[in-house]
Amino acid sequence: MRGLVPFYRGLYILSNRQARRKAGTVGSRCGFCGTQSNSKLQPQPQAQQQPSFGLLFDIDGVLVRGRMPIPAAKKAFEKLVDSQGQFVVPLVFVTNAGNCLRQTKADQLSHILGVPITQDQVIMSHSPLRMFKKFHDKCVLVSGQGPVLEIAKNVGFKNVVSIDILRESYPLLDMVDHNRRPKLPSNPVGNLPKVEAVVLFGEPIRWETNLQLIVDVLLTNGNLSSVHKTQKMPHLPLLACNMDLMWMAEAHSPRFGHGTFLVCLENIYKKITGKDLKYEALMGKPSELTYHFAEYLIRSQAMQRQWKLPITSLYAIGDNLMTDIYGANLYNRYLDERVARKNPKAIAKMVAATGSTTAVPQEEEVDNMWESELALPSATSCKSVLVCTGVYNPKAEVPCDANHCIKETVFHGHRDFRFDPALVEPGHIVQDVAEAVDLIFEQEKFVPQ
Repeated sequence: MRGLVPFYRGLYILSNRQARRKAGTVGSRCGFCGTQSNSKLQPQPQAQQQPSFGLLFDIDGVLVRGRMPIPAAKKAFEKLVDSQGQFVVPLVFVTNAGNCLRQTKADQLSHILGVPITQDQVIMSHSPLRMFKKFHDKCVLVSGQGPVLEIAKNVGFKNVVSIDILRESYPLLDMVDHNRRPKLPSNPVGNLPKVEAVVLFGEPIRWETNLQLIVDVLLTNGNLSSVHKTQKMPHLPLLACNMDLMWMAEAHSPRFGHGTFLVCLENIYKKITGKDLKYEALMGKPSELTYHFAEYLIRSQAMQRQWKLPITSLYAIGDNLMTDIYGANLYNRYLDERVARKNPKAIAKMVAATGSTTAVPQEEEVDNMWESELALPSATSCKSVLVCTGVYNPKAEVPCDANHCIKETVFHGHRDFRFDPALVEPGHIVQDVAEAVDLIFEQEKFVPQ
């Protein structure tokens, strides 16, 4: 990821620091607003306790399994709304799904949970694409399923071409399925503009077609009328959403996700060219981009409700160690480092540990990664809570050799995310999302009225 290289370099040098193992009890920062009545006969009721924390909910495996709601989900959300139907804490739904619009997902959640959800409370894997404005005016090829053209335009892209449009214009390129091959010789239509970037929203329907045409675009520099140039580097900018290797639906075992498709694309490209496929950006959990965007939406909700306390703690509830837990812990490490950069003693400790000042990311180097529209985070921690209703199986057999387990069995994360055992260690493990909400309220000493 060319744009994020400085950030990751500084972040990973510090990866040997011990991550926070268990989320400790957080002292209550909450207070009461309003004034006390002078009347001794009719005391005024206490105002709603104000939160200083926000919640990040995964969807698949936490709230639903495929199209079936998990029973604990409704129970959890009964505790999160007041008698007027308003949420008592700011929250967002952070999903790696990317095959529909945010409003569509919000409508689905409203129906499942029985509470009104707005699109501003939903983060799809592609939502952070709105920050990549330098690509919005370029001609981009999009891959995925669902209304991909509408999704692309919704996040800001103005000139979009789909895989289907591409194969219709160049019918000789899609040759795996014999039944779809042209019956008669065909010439390329060639009336499309030159592709300038590729955006991967999610797993497509026909993997062979998408893999072939994406590789064609990368190896011809966007001009499908020309031949492959396997030595041409660098290739066109590539932006990918959703790195989930697997996800949990109604089946007993996890199903292939977009991360599996990315593994195929990366290996095919390297097999043909001998070079690694490079990403301009990777979005969706566990990317820091996604968590920063989530924190921005949490902060916005608190401002809209005119809650005075800053949101200093985030709690990410998920079922997947490699995305939900890894991502929350990685963002927590980023927040830790932001605090450390402002602390001379902490900086001196890092320099002593690494023997070099280059291990300390500079403020402007890191914060410029994020678009100014999001502003800097107010949160100082992001705690991870793992539930047992999805991908994570607490009864799974663990190899006797722990080193083998960590290196060979556990890490199914994306190629470009370096493995650190501390980052896949959840702050807490609970049975389901209802227990997670109870735990968080207890941690924060939060008692909704």
